Amino acid sequence: MTPSDRPAVPRQSPPPDERPPETHQHMVRRRWITAVIIVLLIGVPAGYLAISAEQSRTSGRDKETTAAPHGLQHNWPSKTQRRIYNVPIPADAVGVDYYESNTWKVSKLYVNFTTSAAGLAEFMKESGTSTAALKPGDVTVSPEDAKRVGWPFAPGHEWAGTTHPQKDPLPTRNITVDETDPDRPVVYVVSTATP
Repeated sequence: MTPSDRPAVPRQSPPPDERPPETHQHMVRRRWITAVIIVLLIGVPAGYLAISAEQSRTSGRDKETTAAPHGLQHNWPSKTQRRIYNVPIPADAVGVDYYESNTWKVSKLYVNFTTSAAGLAEFMKESGTSTAALKPGDVTVSPEDAKRVGWPFAPGHEWAGTTHPQKDPLPTRNITVDETDPDRPVVYVVSTATP
């Protein structure tokens, strides 16, 4: 029998659990793919969190900038704001300006207005205090708060002030009054609420 007459023996493939030996090129490729997968699994979520945090910070700054493009707004605060911050502006008040500031820890309403002597007495009474609580020479609005809204508590005026603390969740009010013209006192209020 010649070699060409012999029946062909089918070629056997290696058993399924036996793999051909891994070449160096295949090993490098496998490790590179593994590294890319790890970077994607860790890097993408971490990058997303970093971007989200920055967007959140930027959004907060944008909101604050939007809330105070020109500082005080020449208008009356809403009835809801006046109720929440316990700032009962008298009916005869003129030149009313306000600004509201909100953060995670504290919310503040800044209000100034000009009123009459009777309007001042009414305001103080409805605020839970009286004109007798105003201490001559006291400016109870902090320099930081005054700077934030551009209130100039300049010398040469007859200032009087009081701080009216209340139990949480009621706000604490710092009230300063310019009594230079006793018939037309100018009231400055910073009402601070801590949610």
